[in-house]
Amino acid sequence: MTRDRNSKKRQTRLGRPPKDLAGDVKSRIIDAARQAFLKRGYQSASVDEIAKMAPASKPTIYSHFDGKEALFEAVVDRVIAGLTSFEDHEPRGRTVTDKLTSLGTELVEKFLEDTVAVARATIAQANRFPALSRHVHQAGRDRAAAAVSHVLSNAAYTRRSPKGPFSAKRSLTTAQIFIDLILLPMLMRALTGEDAKDLRREVPSFVRERVSFFLAACETDLGQ
Repeated sequence: MTRDRNSKKRQTRLGRPPKDLAGDVKSRIIDAARQAFLKRGYQSASVDEIAKMAPASKPTIYSHFDGKEALFEAVVDRVIAGLTSFEDHEPRGRTVTDKLTSLGTELVEKFLEDTVAVARATIAQANRFPALSRHVHQAGRDRAAAAVSHVLSNAAYTRRSPKGPFSAKRSLTTAQIFIDLILLPMLMRALTGEDAKDLRREVPSFVRERVSFFLAACETDLGQ
């Protein structure tokens, strides 16, 4: 009888967190799932472990998510949603070079901090979640490109060059090329295991060099 009562108390504590942990239960579960998936990988992480970390009972978790796959998808969606901050970003600086360097540096640093671990996890599970793996790359690239395109469009207005690579019709395509130029090399190095701290130290000089190359290529296009 005593054991049953103690067991019920433990279950109650797990399912009903103390007042200082109260709040958005669903958000708490996603936070715990993110920690578990990024630390242990999709295969090794379990719903039991996530329930303890949240804390929340398994019935509570299943009332919000169909299972571990749905939790994993929610974690990825959370990370991608965090990239929307770029859409309204106003880069520092007066010149196009300064603005692209400022924006490019922030983009690379944010992706290295927030996206690499999720990208690695989705790549590892690409056979199980093929669409999700593609979504991580495409959504991040598109949202970052939107911010760069805004800078380029302003540059086109300043230069009064309606037909150049910064024009309204071409700025988004030009921005995607810029993103690939500055972001993909760093992401690939991070994904293949290079130390994140070492990469971050290289980011400012790396971005400045790539911005100079990018603008020189655009100037060639403008001169044609």
